[in-house]
Amino acid sequence: MGAVSQIIGEVKKVIVGKDRVLLWVLTAILAKGHILLEDIPGVGKTTMALAFSKALGLEHGRVQFTPDVLPSDITGYSVYQKETGKMVYQPGAVLTNVFLADELNRATSRTQSALLEAMEEGQVTVDGKSYPLPQPFFVLATQNPTGASGTQLLPDSQMDRFCIRLSIGYPAPGDERDLVLNRQNGDPLDRVRQVVTKEELCQLQRQVEEVYMKPEVVDYMVSLIAATRNEPMILRGASPRATLSMASLAKAMAMLKGRDYVTPDDVQTVFVDAIAHRLLLAPEAEARRVTAVRLLQDILRKTPAPKLR
Repeated sequence: MGAVSQIIGEVKKVIVGKDRVLLWVLTAILAKGHILLEDIPGVGKTTMALAFSKALGLEHGRVQFTPDVLPSDITGYSVYQKETGKMVYQPGAVLTNVFLADELNRATSRTQSALLEAMEEGQVTVDGKSYPLPQPFFVLATQNPTGASGTQLLPDSQMDRFCIRLSIGYPAPGDERDLVLNRQNGDPLDRVRQVVTKEELCQLQRQVEEVYMKPEVVDYMVSLIAATRNEPMILRGASPRATLSMASLAKAMAMLKGRDYVTPDDVQTVFVDAIAHRLLLAPEAEARRVTAVRLLQDILRKTPAPKLR
């Protein structure tokens, strides 16, 4: 798909040497999913989000989360208007196409929870009245690793609403060199151009929804999810929401590969990255330092994939 390669090409003007991460972010966007970037500060999480919003022609809102950010800063609030004698809604930062939640795990739990309705239902409710969010809409949240100064764990219910969790990581020495050179003539963000319109992006998302999944592929996906619920090392397995999210990712992956149907290989490709952050491991796994990624890889090896005709 020409538009996809052009979008990635524009973001690569800013983010160097992280092609896999860029492809995953775009896959999640096409799947109408929300993205969580977990990494140390300064590796380009915010810059990447801004580059995607420019390449996709989307409006973006950004909140730097700190303990004093209030839920009303996110959802908006009502103000009494003396002239009319009515309460007038003042939109919050989340009423945009791309909501960049920077360092989300520095906020209070109450403020973090303010995002839940927007992420799940595409709307916010203020004073009993609901306001729809612009379309397309997705949250691109960043969080510092747990244990960093001033951070706290995101609620399990919020983690489950993220389609995928990614890590950018440090650049290779050669890529870091290019990073410096690219900024000698100004901010490379200024050179990122728009590739598609909002309407064209929505059309791509609709095409993803129309990608076909055979019953055998669905059964395979359900078997993988069920295995997370029966694994002794996993205290709480993946939810039905995770199953639906993984299906959307697999469809987006298939479309990016030029197909209008999902194969078991597409499911295998997205399984670990789509599910790992949703699991709650048993104390035994943590004591043995067994990670969610390793457990999911074992499940992939043990679960037979169907052979499509």
